[in-house]
Amino acid sequence: MDLSDFKAKIKPYCAVMGVDYGSKRVGIAVSDLLQSIATSYKILYRTSWQKDVAELKKIVAEKEIGGIIYGLPLQMNGLEGDIAREVKKFAEKLYTEIPLPYAFWDERLSSAAVEKFLIKEVDLSRQKRQKVLDASAAAYILQGALDALTYQKK
Repeated sequence: MDLSDFKAKIKPYCAVMGVDYGSKRVGIAVSDLLQSIATSYKILYRTSWQKDVAELKKIVAEKEIGGIIYGLPLQMNGLEGDIAREVKKFAEKLYTEIPLPYAFWDERLSSAAVEKFLIKEVDLSRQKRQKVLDASAAAYILQGALDALTYQKK
C-alpha cells in the first residue's frame, strides 16, 4: 500500500512503528501518538518466528501502534532486489499475525546516513554504534515517512 492509502487506513491518535528489517536483527522505532516524531525503540534479535511475533505483538500493544512502516532497501537504480522482496514477504507474513495497515518507505542509504551521524556528531565507537544502528535506522526511516504523511495532510 502506498502512503496515501496508509494515511487513509490508519486511525488518528495512535503510534506508528518503523521497521528496519534484517535476517538477524530488526530495528524498531516508534512514533508519538500524533504521528509526528520518530524515536528509536529497540533492536529485536531474531530467534524464531513465534518468539519474534510475540515480541512485536507486545510492542504493538504497549505502544498503541496503529500502523507499520517498513524500510524498503531498493537498489541505487530504484529497482527491487532480493532483500527488498524479502522485506515484502516478511511484511505480508507479519500482517497475518498483526493485521495493521502497513506501507513501505525507500530506505536507500539510511543506515549509512545514521552511521555517519553517529560517528561525526555523537562520536560513538564501532562497538557502541552496532548496538544502536538498526533502531536508529528504523527511526530515520519512520521519520521520513511521518514527514511525508504530514506534508500530505496539508
